[in-house]
Amino acid sequence: MARKIITAIDVGTSKITTVISAVEDDHKPTVIGVCSYPSKGIKKGVVINIDEATNAISESVNAAERMAGVTVSDVYVSINGDLVTSLNNKGVVAVSGSEITIDDTYRAIENARTLSLPENLNPIHIIPREFMVDNQGGIKYPIGMSGGRLEVETHIITAPNSYWQNLKKCVEQLGLNVFDVVFTGWASAAAVLTDTEKELGVTLLDIGAGTSSIAIFQEGAIIYSGSIPLGGVNITSDIAIGLQVSLEDAEKIKINMDDLLSDKSKRKSSKLDKTPALLRKIDEEKKSDKPKGDELDLSLIGVKTEKTVTKEMFKDIIEARCEEIFDMAKEDVEKAGYDIAMPAGIVLTGGTSLLNGITKFTQGVFGVPARIGYASGLTGMTEEISDPSYSCVQGLIKHALDDEVEINPENKKVDMSGVFGKITNWFKSLLP
Repeated sequence: MARKIITAIDVGTSKITTVISAVEDDHKPTVIGVCSYPSKGIKKGVVINIDEATNAISESVNAAERMAGVTVSDVYVSINGDLVTSLNNKGVVAVSGSEITIDDTYRAIENARTLSLPENLNPIHIIPREFMVDNQGGIKYPIGMSGGRLEVETHIITAPNSYWQNLKKCVEQLGLNVFDVVFTGWASAAAVLTDTEKELGVTLLDIGAGTSSIAIFQEGAIIYSGSIPLGGVNITSDIAIGLQVSLEDAEKIKINMDDLLSDKSKRKSSKLDKTPALLRKIDEEKKSDKPKGDELDLSLIGVKTEKTVTKEMFKDIIEARCEEIFDMAKEDVEKAGYDIAMPAGIVLTGGTSLLNGITKFTQGVFGVPARIGYASGLTGMTEEISDPSYSCVQGLIKHALDDEVEINPENKKVDMSGVFGKITNWFKSLLP
């Protein structure tokens, strides 16, 4: 297999990340170029200013290209927004011959997508969950089996036409071809969930800056997808209001939350700075009846506030917003008839999953195990994209690898511009 370049662009509320990877033979994708650029023209995962968004995407892509030393043409792009939703639908066809063929599966999947959707919604994914042959269920790969009736259960993820049309326009203005648009939750799930978790039943919560994506799996297949309009920026805003600091300082506090709560920065400062003033301050704290150990010294990270900030107050601010995010996610899932608390637990990813103590808090809210999901499977320059805030962009690369499996026996080119043209890609994930 010749060396192939795969390019992924995660268009987020806080940053736009471009990752360029090279794939050779059966080796893992090797990251050869990466750049994260501050997002502009994007709010809560949706394009609100085409010019600003186009420029930000351009900066990210150009920097990644310079690092990789290549010029890219086809890209995989993430899509998100609170109006991204999903439903499950069945398709049934009569088998045309004595054995089930690829064409039969195409017809079954096409039948599943012939459902009434509002005119403003577009199916961005139609994912086959399982097949049934003459009422025998649990089949993942029906091609070659004998039977007269083929049924498929599909998971359909939809988004408003404006979401993906505006996003596509931003990318195409740069002379790039949008090879596929992928829901953030679906991409992140590919990067961080294990097959065992998917089989037992698991919920993925990708808590980004402006939105939180939800993906629920059961018996190895996805059963629910959705997104809510809350994320890390809401926590930052709460910190700014509660502590009476600027948004910039609030973000700095949130990023350094782990050190502040564990007093690492204070201990480090005490070792390095032994000035008489600091020694007097420490001595005064020892003599005072007030428990200074519960106060946060924000000046250690360059933040000034007249308000006395305690650890308990700070944790209350964070946990109140996290609980709201969890409650809204739970409500959305329950409206669709599912339970967000799955047997294998909750897997948290996205930048907000790095908050101090969030797994313990999540376990307390949902009553099931919780862990932080870190992406894996890529090699090369992965240091910059190793934390959970880059799960989606790594998942886009893994999604692209599934597209590399050719199942069309006539080796015809698939038209990616049409929804039905993507059926090949949806079905490829089922191949052994």
